[in-house]
Amino acid sequence: MDENADTRLDEALSRPQRRLLRRIFNARTTPIVVEGSALLTYRDASRYLLSLPVDARDIAYAAIKGQALAEAR
Repeated sequence: MDENADTRLDEALSRPQRRLLRRIFNARTTPIVVEGSALLTYRDASRYLLSLPVDARDIAYAAIKGQALAEAR
């Protein structure tokens, strides 16, 4: 693999992350708010996460997941 391929892999969401985001945002009617950004669709969430550096992305993903779990209870 060349260096550009490694960079693209770092920028992409993992398959389990994509699957969970799709489940969380499927037919959502109330947004999940992360760091002031209201996320209502899978596309909104994936664009937001991909705009962040890798470390911040993991933190934001955990926040989305935590908020979705809290709503489910």
